[in-house]
Amino acid sequence: MTDEATPEDRLAELREEHRQLDREIAELATSPEVDQIEVQRLKKRKLHLKDEIALLENAIIPDIIA
Repeated sequence: MTDEATPEDRLAELREEHRQLDREIAELATSPEVDQIEVQRLKKRKLHLKDEIALLENAIIPDIIA
């Protein structure tokens, strides 16, 4: 992330990376020789990204108590 990037830009980058990991995991799952260690590594990275996305969304969107 560059100094000029906004939190919204970073959020978009994280979401795109998350979607890309989805595609990679699906592609690996259909291959005849599945590398389970690689699949697990990608799933762990995807989960980490999901956590980062949630934190960033919470920082961007303020809690409004009605």
